[in-house]
Amino acid sequence: MYKRMKAVTLNKYGKPDALQLVDIEMPIPKEDEVLIKIDAIPVTTEDPLQRMGRPYFTRLFFGFTKPKNPILGAEFSGEIVSTGKHVSQFETGDKVFGHSGKGLGCYAEYVCVQEKGLLLKRPKKIKDEELAPVCTFMAAWNFMVSLAEVKPNQKVLINGASGTVGTAAVQIAKSFGAQVTGVCSTSMMEVVQSLGADKVIDYSCDTFTENGEIYDIIFDVANKTSFKKCLNSLSETGVYLNPVLSIGIIIQMWWTKVFCKRKVLFSATGLLPISKRKAYLTKLSKLFSDGKLRTIIDKRYPLEHMVEAHRYVESGVKKGNVIVDLNWKSNS
Repeated sequence: MYKRMKAVTLNKYGKPDALQLVDIEMPIPKEDEVLIKIDAIPVTTEDPLQRMGRPYFTRLFFGFTKPKNPILGAEFSGEIVSTGKHVSQFETGDKVFGHSGKGLGCYAEYVCVQEKGLLLKRPKKIKDEELAPVCTFMAAWNFMVSLAEVKPNQKVLINGASGTVGTAAVQIAKSFGAQVTGVCSTSMMEVVQSLGADKVIDYSCDTFTENGEIYDIIFDVANKTSFKKCLNSLSETGVYLNPVLSIGIIIQMWWTKVFCKRKVLFSATGLLPISKRKAYLTKLSKLFSDGKLRTIIDKRYPLEHMVEAHRYVESGVKKGNVIVDLNWKSNS
């Protein structure tokens, strides 16, 4: 008889109420997989988009009228409870974190992940909830380090410095010795400053594109401005980064590559080879262990309150990360 588990499923694209808590069969790991008991998962700004099936072209990969896999969620931290017979790098009891890949499946008590997938052992000093959203740090690393090649003493501006990617970008840039300016709301200025930002701008009082400051890197995490508006705020060889792909960004990337010293850059972190993403996570894990990075957690929810978690993330007022704690009952 198959063992059972709780999971949150989505059988049609739609509003948060489309998410349903159900009791289903626990997955069984294949020969090259491990079965992980999930302890914590993040709900990121991408999750509501996946729930709604947007942008619409993503349905080519995830399903036209409904998700191919009704269990969403890709990032996790947890503990391996069983392994396939061909698994050699991990064993039962290992504390791990990572990304489940295209199959998703992390809105559940258990998930199967390939041994050669995006899976790493968790540093002993770090809590589950701190590493669950580390793939968000991976995106920030890809943009700041791999694309922009941030260097000591460069002037870096993070527009949207209080969100999940923004808080990661501030800390990563500081770890490389950059001079960092963060742009955020009034209520988050103190938090962004505590992350190491040298200067914090309140977007409700100051427009950074009009203050005369010049930056080597502008990371528009919030996607609230544009390369055109930032042009006069970039140094002669400055870089404008935007994590939201659009036709405009694609055209600007091509145009600046051919005709401009200033560049527009974008990269789909999730489409990078697993080997490269694993290398990013290994470096990030070291920075966490060394105390140079930390996770800002805004709210925590039990799995049963996934609908509320989605509503809160969609509200646009979250400050840092939203975590679903699967050990909620034992912690309360």
